[in-house]
Amino acid sequence: MIYKITLLNDEVDNFKRIYECDADATFLDLHKAILASVKYKDDQMTSFFLCNDRWEKEQEITLVEMGNSFEYDNMVMEDTHLSNMLTEPKQKLIYIFDPMFERYFFGELTEIKPGTMEGVKCTASVGKAPKQLETDDVLNLKTEDLDVDADFYGSDDYDQDELDPEGFGDLNFDDNSLF
Repeated sequence: MIYKITLLNDEVDNFKRIYECDADATFLDLHKAILASVKYKDDQMTSFFLCNDRWEKEQEITLVEMGNSFEYDNMVMEDTHLSNMLTEPKQKLIYIFDPMFERYFFGELTEIKPGTMEGVKCTASVGKAPKQLETDDVLNLKTEDLDVDADFYGSDDYDQDELDPEGFGDLNFDDNSLF
């Protein structure tokens, strides 16, 4: 089978990548094709997440073995074939390309068609990819670069006496109103 996977990103306008993949290709093959198509360095601890229809992360597929999770099996890109995890059209996934700031591409298995091919190929490339942050970029970030309300921190309305000196003494995990 041949899978058609479409990736989008909301950080930049008009970004789209479409990949055609042999179902027996691995997530590592897809990872390498993504990096090549957006011209990113392969120096991040990237991950794929399978998602539900509301884009909530479920199963993680990591670049390297990360240890055991109680909720999900530990899946590694090199050992995980696309056909083992992607089974039906419209299935959603996230590719985290910047784990420090949780920047990612939204993906969807847009089509499954009969046939075979070698590995993974980017078949359509529209728009410029968001900038990959270098180590120097991260060290030189300013608050205004992070889309943080700078007025919130350092506000004149801050009052030390409003904090609970016992450290969240009123918090009750049995309280159903929290959820």
